[in-house]
Amino acid sequence: MDLKNMNMSDLKGKLSGIDKKTLIKFFIGFGAVILFIIIYYVILNPMVKEKKVKYEDKLLKTSEIAQFNNDIIVFKAKIKKLKPKFEESSTLFHSKAEVEDLYQSLSRYASVNGLVISKIEKKKLKPVLKPGIAAQAENLIKKEMVSYYKIPVDYEIKGNFLGFIKFKRAVARSKKMLNFDKETISIVQNDATGAIVARGELTIVGLPNDFF
Repeated sequence: MDLKNMNMSDLKGKLSGIDKKTLIKFFIGFGAVILFIIIYYVILNPMVKEKKVKYEDKLLKTSEIAQFNNDIIVFKAKIKKLKPKFEESSTLFHSKAEVEDLYQSLSRYASVNGLVISKIEKKKLKPVLKPGIAAQAENLIKKEMVSYYKIPVDYEIKGNFLGFIKFKRAVARSKKMLNFDKETISIVQNDATGAIVARGELTIVGLPNDFF
């Protein structure tokens, strides 16, 4: 068929020779294809893309959850390993609250043994640096440099000598680290009960997280 030399009358003639039912079927089929294309790109394609995005997001979250579960296992193992060290430190070192309540703590030991704490005064904290770290000016010291703090406390205790000995023994048996560094004991003159006055300095220790 020579399409170049075909005119409108020839085209009409050709089309008139085609059965109307065939033409209707052709246009129905053509319209169905166009309709499908419109439905696909307007409705189905966005839905497919949305579901694909949700599926990829689900895969990502599943992967993240698996990673979190692995991290939890690792962290639990680390916590289990560090727990004995923490418990040991927590029994030896004083927290900030315990330092603030030091007078009440020592008073309990003193009262049981018939003593009276007439003075207890906390002095300036002294940082003990970690091994290998050279001495620093106070304003240059950072928390990560400090192993622990020494907290000196001046005290004065009155009572009888035997009670004082029992008091120190009770303190020594406590789990918290507490050292009597300096001490002088004076006998109260003209006292028939044998009263004494003990003056000195004791030291307790605390962790950097509580005192820096």
